[in-house]
Amino acid sequence: MKINSAEFIISNSEVDKCPLERIPEYAFIGRSNVGKSSLINMLTNHKNLAKTSGRPGKTQLINHFKINNNWFLVDLPGYGYAKVSKKTKSVFQQFITDYFEKREQLVCAFVLIDIRHEAQNIDLEFMAYMGESEIPFCIIFTKADKISKVKIDSHIAAYKKQMFANNWAEMPPFFVTSSTEGTGKEALLEYIDEVNQDVFKNNSEF
Repeated sequence: MKINSAEFIISNSEVDKCPLERIPEYAFIGRSNVGKSSLINMLTNHKNLAKTSGRPGKTQLINHFKINNNWFLVDLPGYGYAKVSKKTKSVFQQFITDYFEKREQLVCAFVLIDIRHEAQNIDLEFMAYMGESEIPFCIIFTKADKISKVKIDSHIAAYKKQMFANNWAEMPPFFVTSSTEGTGKEALLEYIDEVNQDVFKNNSEF
């Protein structure tokens, strides 16, 4: 799939105010400073579609972008940023939870994980929540240009081991990406395109 258009639609903190259009929606979420904005900009061929910042926790709202006029890319706040106040974090957590549990247009979430680090409990716990809530998701390992192929394979294997130890039957689909080098872009967009085709073919609501 080639992205020909990407348009910012709305930012808000209430699921009820999200767009009403019945088109497939893909949510991007991850620990703060995981490289989410850079990945979104890389995927959409826009330098500043999603705002990048050296300060973690920049995204604080549900941000909807309409892609090719037939699906939404949703940029969600990062989780686990220690310097965000407890009150702010609880608000984040509430509307993120509301989004995942109430948003009917959501067909898949992408959980972003920094491949430079070994398996982190906060990521494993968030994915456990997704699994328990029966929310379809894939993993996107980011910043692949920062470490060697050997370490990449080792860290992915560690995630698989941890997930199997936590009673996952299998690891969700995953992608290895680099926003700097464009790694994984084609595979990720192809996956979204395939899911879109299935959704439109098999679901009369879309």
